Amino acid sequence: MNLTTHTHFTDTKPHYALLDGLRGVAALLVVIYHIFEGFAFAETTNGEGSGLISTLNHGHIAVDFFFILSGFVISYAYDDRWQKMTLGGFFKRRLIRLHPMLVMGAVIGTITFLIGGREQWDGTVTPIGGVALALLLTALMIPALPGSMHEVRGNGEMFPLNGPQWSLFFEYIGNIIYALIIRRLSTRLLAMLVALLAALHTWIFVWDLSGYDSVGIGWTIDTINLWGGLVRMLFPFTVGMLLARTFKPRKIKYAFWICSAILLATFAVPYIASEGALSMNSLYEVVCIAFVFPIIVWLGACGSAEGSTGRISGLLGDLSYPLYIVHYPVMYLFYAWLIDKHFYSFEDTLLMPAIVVAVSIALAYACLKLYDEPVRKWLAHKFMNRK
Repeated sequence: MNLTTHTHFTDTKPHYALLDGLRGVAALLVVIYHIFEGFAFAETTNGEGSGLISTLNHGHIAVDFFFILSGFVISYAYDDRWQKMTLGGFFKRRLIRLHPMLVMGAVIGTITFLIGGREQWDGTVTPIGGVALALLLTALMIPALPGSMHEVRGNGEMFPLNGPQWSLFFEYIGNIIYALIIRRLSTRLLAMLVALLAALHTWIFVWDLSGYDSVGIGWTIDTINLWGGLVRMLFPFTVGMLLARTFKPRKIKYAFWICSAILLATFAVPYIASEGALSMNSLYEVVCIAFVFPIIVWLGACGSAEGSTGRISGLLGDLSYPLYIVHYPVMYLFYAWLIDKHFYSFEDTLLMPAIVVAVSIALAYACLKLYDEPVRKWLAHKFMNRK
C-alpha cells in the first residue's frame, strides 16, 4: 500500500498521505465556495436576487466528502486496535486531534464578532453577556437553539461564532457511534447499515423533506436539521468505513491531480432545477456522495505521495483542518462588508476575495504552527503517556 511513515501526534499507524492532501483541496474549495455564497447572501439580505450561488454551487458537499474521508481513516486506523485500546483511550485521541482547533475557532469567531460591533444580521446589537456565553458553549461543543441569548447572529446557526463547527458536532457523534456500535459490526452487517442509511439519505434529500433543494442541512437545530443532519453524516461516514474494510490497493499514477480535478468539476456543476416533486439538484448531490466521492477516496488511497506531489499534498493536508475551522469567522466580516456595500459579484469587489482567501490561509497556518501542533503534542504527552 502507498502509505507514508508520517504520523500525527495521536496516531501510531501510518496513513494514506494523498487523502490528507485531498482533504486540503476540498477545504480550499470550501473557502472559495463561501466567497461566492457571500455574494448570494448579501444579495438576498438586501432584498435582491435569487440567492443562487453562481460559482462552485455544490461546494457545500465538501462536508460530505470530509465525512467519507473520516470514516475511511478512522476505520483503517482503529478497527484492529481495540484489543489494546480502551474507549477512553479512543475518545482521548480523537479529542486531542480535533478539539484544540475548535476552541481556537471559537476564540477567533468571538474576536471577529466583536470587531463587527456585536451586530446580528438584522442590525441588533448582542449584549456582551450573550457573546461570552456563546464563546463558552461553542468551546464546549454545545449548540445554540434559534432565538436563544447565545445564538448571537440571529441567523439560526448551531454555532453562530463559527458556523462550520456544526459538521464537527456531527463528526463527534459519529465517533461515539463508531466506538460504541459500528466497530463491533461484521463487514456484512456494516454493508446492511450502509444500505439502510442510503435509503434514508435518498428519501430525505431527493424527496426534499427540508425544502432546501439540496443536501445542505444540519447547520441549525430544528427537527429536520437535527435528525436529517445525523443521517447526512452517518451515510458517508459508514460508506468510508465500508470502503476501508474492503479496499484493495492498486497503483494509480497522478491520482492526486485526477482526484483534485474530479472534486473541482463535481462542485462546479451549476444548479439543477426541478420540474416535478423530486429535487433534481439534491439527486445530483446524493449521486456524488454515494458514488463519485467513494471513487475519489479509492483513487486517492491508490496514489503515491512522492516528490513535489507529496510535498504539496502534505502541506494541504496539514492546513486542511485549521483552514476549515478558522476561515468562516473571516467570512462573517467579508459578508457584512458585502451587505454594507451592496456588492453581489466578484467583479464588484476588486481584490477583496483574494485578500480574504490569503488571510484565511495565513491565519490557518499560524494557528497550526503556533498553537495546534504544540498543544496537541503537549496533550498527547500528558494524557497518552507518550514521550
